[in-house]
Amino acid sequence: MSKTTVTIGLASCGIASGGLLVAEELEKLLAGREDVEIKKVGCVGYCYMEPLVSVIRDGKSHTYGKVNADFLRRVVDEHVNQNQVVEERLILTEGTEDVKGTENPRGEKQVRIVLRNSGLIDPKNIGEYVARDGYKGLEKAVRMTPDEVIKEVLDSGLRGRGGAGFPTGIKWRFARGAKDTGDKYLVCNADEGDPGAFMDRSVLESDPHSVIEGMAIGAYAVGAFHGVIYCRAEYPMAIRHLGIALEQARQWGFLGENILGVPGFDFDVYVKEGAGAFVCGEETALIASIEGQRGMPRPRPPFPANSGVWKKPTNINNVETYANVPWILLNGAGAFNRYGHGRSKGTKVFALAGKIKKGGLAEVPMGMSLREVIFDVAGGIENDRKFKAVQLGGPSGGCVPERLLDTPVDYESINATGAIMGSGGMVVMDEDTCVVDVARFFLAFVQKESCGKCPFCRVGTKRMLEILERITQGEGVLEDIDKLLNLAAQIKDGSLCGLGQTAPNPVQTTIKYFRDEYIAHIVDKKCPAKVCSALIRYSVDASRCIGCARCAKACPVGAISGELKKPHLIDDATCVRCGLCKKNCPVSCISVD
Repeated sequence: MSKTTVTIGLASCGIASGGLLVAEELEKLLAGREDVEIKKVGCVGYCYMEPLVSVIRDGKSHTYGKVNADFLRRVVDEHVNQNQVVEERLILTEGTEDVKGTENPRGEKQVRIVLRNSGLIDPKNIGEYVARDGYKGLEKAVRMTPDEVIKEVLDSGLRGRGGAGFPTGIKWRFARGAKDTGDKYLVCNADEGDPGAFMDRSVLESDPHSVIEGMAIGAYAVGAFHGVIYCRAEYPMAIRHLGIALEQARQWGFLGENILGVPGFDFDVYVKEGAGAFVCGEETALIASIEGQRGMPRPRPPFPANSGVWKKPTNINNVETYANVPWILLNGAGAFNRYGHGRSKGTKVFALAGKIKKGGLAEVPMGMSLREVIFDVAGGIENDRKFKAVQLGGPSGGCVPERLLDTPVDYESINATGAIMGSGGMVVMDEDTCVVDVARFFLAFVQKESCGKCPFCRVGTKRMLEILERITQGEGVLEDIDKLLNLAAQIKDGSLCGLGQTAPNPVQTTIKYFRDEYIAHIVDKKCPAKVCSALIRYSVDASRCIGCARCAKACPVGAISGELKKPHLIDDATCVRCGLCKKNCPVSCISVD
């Protein structure tokens, strides 16, 4: 009998769902077994089904979801010991021969390039990365000239996956052509701050060597000696795995002096922990933070390619961009750009969140429609509710309505909707979502995260937020809609960096596509989605109330009164609209109006 491998996903998503307890039980069950290997891997992608355990044998992998200790014992007894697949909680069956490539069967319609190793290797073991063609892209690169490497990246059509979509090859060419100061920097932007985004975290936790190899290739191409990974401190596992991977890469000769025996190819990387400032996702603010200054953007030019870290030529790309590079160098530009749509080539990783059935991480070819991503890859709307909108690009993005669901996922098409691709956060909303409240939430976020340097951003977003808060409190007037749009235009034109320039996007798109909801809040003093607490009231249907008093016991402010076995009443003046009464009512006699 061939050796069996049992893997368990232990990225942050897996651990948060109880993966460590399952791993502990797995080690107990298989202790002393020489015919079975236990492998602790990263994010498999199906975060909604964590903890995830896979049994791999004879070229086949079977993955089970929502595994607890009891079900694990059954998997070990029936599948590992008796080779009988357990159909219950089996969510994926795939071959293992083609997982180095692109058409990985791990998820219908997915094409995994960036995620080619995620959930398949132990991220703390460089040997497993090397066994799956790791660092072969770097080995190929050093047999080429730096200009040939840049041309390969340029021909691939790879654009920056951090949000702006600037061609990576052109950016590298600028950095290579910068005035030779004897010192250049290569920076990885891992300051992932969008609510609902977790792409970079998952890649760094699950496959850190792909990013390190991409950076080493970039350093060879542009002539950089120093590398910095700017990672938010809120990602402790990513930082820990990066530290292990960097030390292993030095030991194996992929970082340090004369890398791979190439004279003068000296490059090393260290991790700089960010303090959680959203604005530091902007290049010049990130550079200031690396230098120990307050993270605030500066005017450009000069651009980082000419004057970046310590005023040295600097190239900055994000995690996903660098993770693509080794695959491109190894397989060729043509293998990459055969996927895509228009000027947007290759694939895009999305963090799928919100009111969907299958939340998690997915990588799809550019050009797939939003409808396919949401309803095929993400499984559609949770509880089969009606789709309302999808927020793309985080606080800097916008809400795309149902009538635009056939929009292709590419930079130009998404921009045309008023949203942006961003780094890849995709938050799906259903009919119970209030888009006015969503706009208020995202604007509150960017207003708080504004560095304060530009009056348009610092003051303008504050004024917009005040107007939105008045509207959600039922105190708005129709003129507020025009005020919001006028302020939005001024903030976009007057702000220095991308944070301010894109801050109004959620407000502009929700007004553009859902103006009727703003009018309902202002004129009718009603929240159609029944979310804004000041515009709703809870009431008891006396004909259905059984007088069980569960609602009264649940009410935190004593707003519900009534005798046992008799209809109860809710005092609207005392009610705080927490919803606990409705949640605890066994006969669903409490309504929201």
